[in-house]
Amino acid sequence: MSNNKVKVAIIGSGNIGTDLMIKVLRNAKHLEMGAFVGIDPASDGLERARRLHVPVTAEGIDGLLKMPGFGDIRIVFDATSAGAHAHHNALLQAHGVRVIDLTPAAIGPYVIPAINLDAQLDAPNINMVTCGGQATIPIVAAISRVTKVHYAEIVASISSKSAGPGTRANIDEFTETTSRAIEVLGGATRGKAIIILNPADPPLMMRDTVFALADPTDQNAIEDSILKMVEQVHSYVPGYRLKQKVQFDLFDDAHALNIQGLGKMTGLKVSVFLEVEGAAHYLPSYAGNLDIMTSAALACADRMAQTQLAAVAV
Repeated sequence: MSNNKVKVAIIGSGNIGTDLMIKVLRNAKHLEMGAFVGIDPASDGLERARRLHVPVTAEGIDGLLKMPGFGDIRIVFDATSAGAHAHHNALLQAHGVRVIDLTPAAIGPYVIPAINLDAQLDAPNINMVTCGGQATIPIVAAISRVTKVHYAEIVASISSKSAGPGTRANIDEFTETTSRAIEVLGGATRGKAIIILNPADPPLMMRDTVFALADPTDQNAIEDSILKMVEQVHSYVPGYRLKQKVQFDLFDDAHALNIQGLGKMTGLKVSVFLEVEGAAHYLPSYAGNLDIMTSAALACADRMAQTQLAAVAV
């Protein structure tokens, strides 16, 4: 810790890692860049870090552990892959370093800032779920605050151009992790996640759809809860917004809704349509799927650092 800030490192010099580095440098209140880690010496991310006078290594996690300033680093973001994260986490935990996981590995608890960040501030490893999860699960949770959600299905549509090799290699993990987090954090009895890579040119912004089947109740109360949640997420993801008014459909015994794997169900269907525009710090504005991950991770680390600094001050 220096100058009332906590030093952090980022592992992964791709799009997500580089965008996160720029967000730390520009927007963090309690964080200071201590290291930027990659495995390709010629990557654009490492080159940009050098220009910004951020300490770098192209030797991966082993290079980070050997860096002179590693002992001062208290939080590490992992923006690599689900497969690599288990190895990285084991090494970092041995040094008492907190880890924020931007892969779908889900070793630690799922965290979405608008839902449960304060409850997990002491966790040694937290998982940022997925881009689709960060965008949609707050909406499911908002509905669950008002009534019981029996089934929730989310569809995340992202530009193919914003889906790098890490995203493409982890699509199975995306659907599994997001589906599980819909239940754990969203409060749905059953969750399902779908991701669509849209090849449209010019690229389209991230669009997310949430369908929830819940016990019938006051629709105004549900809508009010959703609007408050959108405002909360918007506070750390400025490009997050509703695309249209919340929609409601009532399904009774005479007009039951047939849900694959569950059969015919009755209840109140809530449909929510979202858009996420990126801040364009490093990535284009249509890459809201990446921006929401880096924005959420930054919000988590800044809050963690704030509590660490407060503890030292006491």
